[in-house]
Amino acid sequence: MLKIILPTTMLLPVALLSPPKHLWTNTTAYSLLIASISLQWIAPSYYPLKTLTPWMCTDQISSPLLVLSCWFLPLMILASQGHLQHEPNTRKRMFISTLVIIQPFIILAFSATELMLFYISFEATLIPTLILITRWGSQPERLSAGIYLLFYTLISSLPLLISILYLHSKTGTLHLPILKLTHPNLPTSWTTMLATMALLVAFMVKAPLYGLHLWLPKAHVEAPIAGSMLLAALLLKLGGYGIMRMTLLMGPLSNHLHYPFLTLALWGALMTSSICLRQTDLKSLIAYSSVSHMGLVIAAGMIQTHWSFSGAMILMISHGFTSSLLFCLANTNYERTHSRILMLTRGLQPLLPLMGLWWLLANLTNMALPPTTNLMAELTIMIALFNWSPPTIILTGAATLLTATYTLYMLLSTQRGTLPSHITSTLNSNTREHLLMILHIIPMLTLILKPDLISGTPL
Repeated sequence: MLKIILPTTMLLPVALLSPPKHLWTNTTAYSLLIASISLQWIAPSYYPLKTLTPWMCTDQISSPLLVLSCWFLPLMILASQGHLQHEPNTRKRMFISTLVIIQPFIILAFSATELMLFYISFEATLIPTLILITRWGSQPERLSAGIYLLFYTLISSLPLLISILYLHSKTGTLHLPILKLTHPNLPTSWTTMLATMALLVAFMVKAPLYGLHLWLPKAHVEAPIAGSMLLAALLLKLGGYGIMRMTLLMGPLSNHLHYPFLTLALWGALMTSSICLRQTDLKSLIAYSSVSHMGLVIAAGMIQTHWSFSGAMILMISHGFTSSLLFCLANTNYERTHSRILMLTRGLQPLLPLMGLWWLLANLTNMALPPTTNLMAELTIMIALFNWSPPTIILTGAATLLTATYTLYMLLSTQRGTLPSHITSTLNSNTREHLLMILHIIPMLTLILKPDLISGTPL
């Protein structure tokens, strides 16, 4: 673990001391090297838990997410070069430093075996994200978006801290491997119910659950491209990961606790998909589609079966790549047209033909077309939900239909139609942008060939 965390922290002096001419090259190349070293974590292992240090370990649930978080650092640096090119050199260095600072905290959160360490790193990711949104966001509303993000996360995580301390007073330890061995002998009283609720709600806000999701579209729309990628690919996954980790500790959940979360998650998948159909802002549309997909992850995490956990893991990784790719494509459009409104940026395929190919691939994976891992994940989750309760097929089926509808609407409105009269010329797409799209698409296509690497089940 140290051979990833130490090089990642050494990226800070690289970002702060590199000569201006080589700043982007050095940081991108170095972080790509770290990402390639991190691929060792998903190597097949015969042990369910690989202990790296007394407080950190990887298993089938955390290792794919750890590799994902290392993989996205060079991608975020690559994607940000366009909108930072006119910034002074100091601000470029500060921007890269903020991205680098957040990385060890995410790695710690995904690999911590001690609940208090997990809580601290889970909360620490909030501060650099807040700095990214409020300092480098695009619109004046970025301050209100930052306040929404801060208060939603802080208010929901205070009960989490209290319930972690309550768990410690009852069991005497917060070490995850030991907690799994101790029988949950807590009396089934309303206090236990409240503690379980408190453990879950913080992750539900982060995931986000429908009804607690209002901070997400705001944060996505106002954030710079690296902020959007960070939120979509990694920070939402902290919520899903937390749900999968915590539900295992609580033993079988009582039905009283299942129903509100499952209902909100599935109803939210349906509602946010229909909200997407009438969005005018491209980034807002992609943000709402994230809420819809993460709703399925929450529902799968709540029913606690092997199938549902496997489906949730695959969907989290697939959604990380797909959603981030869509945000990158939306950003390339925005850098050329300076607008995110769908009516003002339509018909760009004749001007940027190769970008049209990336748009098509991204939208097909978002629709969960075979043979993508998205389809495998959604089918697995749907079957698990159907086995748990047959009527859920109505909600999941309708949400899938609406997902296909708004994805096609997004593809047609950005690529097809007559070009608006105010767009007379645009910059050609460059090699950096195509490299960024390729680095998103290659993992998505290779994981189709071996999806058990990310399925969260012992190999």
